[in-house]
Amino acid sequence: MLVNIYNQVGEKIGERKLPSEVFNLKTNFDLISQVVYAQLANRRQGNAHTKDRGEVRGGGRKPWRQKGTGRARVGSIRSPLWRGGGITFGPRKERNFEKKIPKKIRRKALLMVLSEKAKNNLLILLDDLKIEKPKTKLLKELVENLRANIENFKKGSALIILPEMDKNLLLASKNISEILTIQAKDLNVVDLLSFKYLILPEKAIEVIKKTFLK
Repeated sequence: MLVNIYNQVGEKIGERKLPSEVFNLKTNFDLISQVVYAQLANRRQGNAHTKDRGEVRGGGRKPWRQKGTGRARVGSIRSPLWRGGGITFGPRKERNFEKKIPKKIRRKALLMVLSEKAKNNLLILLDDLKIEKPKTKLLKELVENLRANIENFKKGSALIILPEMDKNLLLASKNISEILTIQAKDLNVVDLLSFKYLILPEKAIEVIKKTFLK
């Protein structure tokens, strides 16, 4: 698969053949959905927590004697039947939402999503990507220039994939809601699917091959 290579201004400077083992896989949507559901489940913190009758404060003394009052027998005012008592079958923070997906399947799903982006012309390949200072304005101008000059890069969110740590780009993208910056070694299916376009410096392809092709 041949794709155009652009500079930071959005000018075409050549073409490159993408590695077929990364960008030319047949898509299995069922496999991708399994990985997405597992990844989202593993991100759940499970903070919702209700107290049962043993955790609610008070209720240590028996409200009235067992017999002779004419009322129903009660052992504690913190019974789930009482207002202010414990909660029966409520959410507990001990619940574990973790789902295990084999590493091979996760890697294959990620490469499938990359292949889909490339096939649908949603991959913007750059020769290099640098900004002088960690300024949001600089990154915003850079992206706007790319949109203005690249025909298949129009309105929509974008994921910038870096070959290595670049603090300037990471800090500059924090204030732009429709742009996320991530290192190539940390790629995952959910982030790839959450953004329409991929902005990919050429060096990042080698990092992806080294990390996800075993």
